[in-house]
Amino acid sequence: MTVEVSAEITVSGNVQGVGYRYFAQKEALALGLNGNVMNMADGRSVKVMVSGRKPAVEALITELKKGPPSGRVLSVDIEWKAAPLSVKGFSIKY
Repeated sequence: MTVEVSAEITVSGNVQGVGYRYFAQKEALALGLNGNVMNMADGRSVKVMVSGRKPAVEALITELKKGPPSGRVLSVDIEWKAAPLSVKGFSIKY
């Protein structure tokens, strides 16, 4: 049985203006995950909402901690959610 999970992930550091959202989208789509990513108003963090198979979500978290070569991740906060997201695909919110 495949367990579906959801998570709200906040990534802080030098993650705006460096292609981090595109990086997150590419990684999530490659893993078959659903959700979205957006810049936060603080200018130094992005929020990732993701849903999918638990091993795939965990693999995405591993990649989000690395980030793209042009960025620098300082912290990753994860809040696990009980219900899966009702979205299909993975989008960048503007």
